[in-house]
Amino acid sequence: MAAIQNKNVKAVAAYEPGGFVFPEGEVPSKIDGLTGGCAGIPVSTSDFSRLTQIPVVLYFGDYIPEKPSKNLGDENWRVRLQMARKFVETINRHGGNATLVELPKMGIYGNTHFLMQDLNNKRLAELLNDWLVENKL
Repeated sequence: MAAIQNKNVKAVAAYEPGGFVFPEGEVPSKIDGLTGGCAGIPVSTSDFSRLTQIPVVLYFGDYIPEKPSKNLGDENWRVRLQMARKFVETINRHGGNATLVELPKMGIYGNTHFLMQDLNNKRLAELLNDWLVENKL
């Protein structure tokens, strides 16, 4: 929301975010889960368009299942990762530059929800630095 409300924000880099905005009329269905699920947040099309004017990157770590789980923590991040995929797709469909980085798909394993505190945090900082350079930030 800060990126929508403040024109001084030049980019968004988020580690396992939990909330996602969508243009009114394009909010995906709530993704159900044991922790209450994850619902998109509607914003005006003009507000959402702000996210299409800046680069956005979302990082997700390891241990996030694709299928429903009986573990509350797993479920919490499963539904958020699914919504993150929809969020990134929506930004890009509207002409934006959004990237979803799923670390295990890059061969980077073992990260918890606190990626910046994990033992490979230097490698993760390098990934972010590379993204900043690629986007001239």
